[in-house]
Amino acid sequence: MTDKKAALDPGALQESLTLEQQQELLEKYDLESNQRNPQNFMKHIIYFGLLAFTLFQVYTAIFGQFPAQIQRTVHIGFALTFVFLLFPASRKLSKRTIPFYDYILAVIAIVVGSYWVINYDRLVQSLGQLQTMDFYIGILAVIIVLEGARRAVGLPITIIAGLFLLYAFYGQYMPDFMAHRGQSLDSIVNLMFFSTDGILGTPLAVSSTFIFAFLLFGAFLVKTGVGEYFNDLAISVAGKLVGGPAKVAIFSSALQGTISGSSVANVVTSGSYTIPMMKRLGYNKNFAGAVEASASTGGQLMPPIMGAAAFLMVEFIGRGVTYWDIAKAAAIPAILYFTGIWIMTHFEAKRLGLRGLKDEEMPDRSKVFKKIYLLIPIVLIIILMMSGVPVIHAALYGIISCIIVGFINPDVKFGLKEIIDGMVDGARSALAVAAATACAGIIVGVVVKTGLGLSLANSLVKLAGGSILLTLFFVMIASLILGMGAPTTANYVITSTIAAPAIIALLAPDVPASAAPLIVVLSAHFFVFYFGIIADITPPVALAAFAASGISGGDPIRTGVNSAKLAIAAFIIPYMIVFSPALLMIDVTIWQILWVVFTAVMGMIAIGVGIIGYWYRPVSWIERIVLLAAGLAMIYPESLSDTIGLIVFGIMFVIQYVTRNKENGSKVAIS
Repeated sequence: MTDKKAALDPGALQESLTLEQQQELLEKYDLESNQRNPQNFMKHIIYFGLLAFTLFQVYTAIFGQFPAQIQRTVHIGFALTFVFLLFPASRKLSKRTIPFYDYILAVIAIVVGSYWVINYDRLVQSLGQLQTMDFYIGILAVIIVLEGARRAVGLPITIIAGLFLLYAFYGQYMPDFMAHRGQSLDSIVNLMFFSTDGILGTPLAVSSTFIFAFLLFGAFLVKTGVGEYFNDLAISVAGKLVGGPAKVAIFSSALQGTISGSSVANVVTSGSYTIPMMKRLGYNKNFAGAVEASASTGGQLMPPIMGAAAFLMVEFIGRGVTYWDIAKAAAIPAILYFTGIWIMTHFEAKRLGLRGLKDEEMPDRSKVFKKIYLLIPIVLIIILMMSGVPVIHAALYGIISCIIVGFINPDVKFGLKEIIDGMVDGARSALAVAAATACAGIIVGVVVKTGLGLSLANSLVKLAGGSILLTLFFVMIASLILGMGAPTTANYVITSTIAAPAIIALLAPDVPASAAPLIVVLSAHFFVFYFGIIADITPPVALAAFAASGISGGDPIRTGVNSAKLAIAAFIIPYMIVFSPALLMIDVTIWQILWVVFTAVMGMIAIGVGIIGYWYRPVSWIERIVLLAAGLAMIYPESLSDTIGLIVFGIMFVIQYVTRNKENGSKVAIS
């Protein structure tokens, strides 16, 4: 083992990882963080170029956007220019020098990004009739988007987009159920870069407006010290509870999700502190990593600020749905997700007899709660969105409040330099998202042009024999597979255009998808959204779990398996959403919501006990099977199953409580 690897093997770590170790883990497991660090004059050019990117976005957010084609091409032009300057073509290449061919690609990105600006009037009036130069620029645009996405996001999404382009060209040779007449090369180029259905489509539109604004807000939150405060607040609230460090990890990761849309980034940020703390108190290294991975992955599900896919959901669903509607609908499922992980870690801590933190290990609570004002930007954004303020304006007000809080916070250095650095960091964090959404636009464009979405949806329904449960299962598998190779944003774009229509068709069979009830459409979109996210903790490619194992020193696959067990609620909640849309808080009474939540929590307690194997005492295998069955019965949204499940659960509770001092059954560890 090399010295460098030894430094990253924190099996014996007693303290949190250094910033250098955190960065190495991010570069290893999070492609977005694998960026160059150029020296001399290029360092300054990139710095001020990223600042210019942010200033363009802020200007259009304040004073209004340019025409769609200009707004989006300038956005992707900026992003791809810096993708080629900052992201090496291979991990093995130098991080300090930029090869000549990347300068060439950066220049091409500038040309492509400015083409609509220079030729806007002519292109709008041409009605799709391309000149020779237009054709070649369109070809270059497709190529650099594919290469930019490969570097910043990963090879799988590039392969998927490439296959969709081939499908568009060779459609007449496809099997009958997905065949079409095929598109000419001119038609494909026109669709991809000279319409708003391809690269310049809805995904990039959202990236160039809402997503950028909230990524900038997240960058300013970090500058004001909110990230570190989340850890202190989590310890103050949960540190002394049974298995305190694990619960700190859950609480902290739920909060971190408000400033990061990346599961891996959440793991490294909060896990570098919480995982060593869990290990010191006796948690198995695989379990400690799994707690952090499962909790950090859930950060993208936690309102008010969710991942980029949530903003895409607003645009894809349409019908006047606002981002606040999505955040509100996500609230109960997200709470249930973290409740499930909390329950599992609680029973594991009881099984192992793990204590909470001692008084001397706790921060000064009075000092922590005196700094509660650091949460003002997040609270402000919630209030503004509830009041109907446009999302992008809410983000701008949130950024202003961050700057004010930064000046107030005595524990961080905050001035003009930090404000400019925050603007640069915000632009840097937007590069991979812009590349991913542009590449996803290729996929959406082909689906729209060829009718592939409807064809695959009908085929999926036919394959499932019209069974909603079997259709949901097939969609789940597809979402998990895509999520293993594509980021959440791209995964959601693909599954929402191909798989979600199948769910809508079954839930609302007598109406076209555009006229289906809103609750049906939301249920379908949340289903694919959830499974795209939890792919990050689903083996064999579970990047969040792999990053956590890099901190814990555990086995990546075992950590991934444990993560999936802890996050069992995430595999159940999407089905609950479809069968019990009351969870989305649309057209239901408060009593319906309370009953669904109550039975769901009771069901997750039963399932948690069944999986961990401990309640008031060790639980026998027969008891575990009974509790798992009772838990599933309570989670299934039907009055009879709820009643039976609650009765069985009550009986098992009495048995456990009465015999709590009797040590029988085997202690089955998750390791």
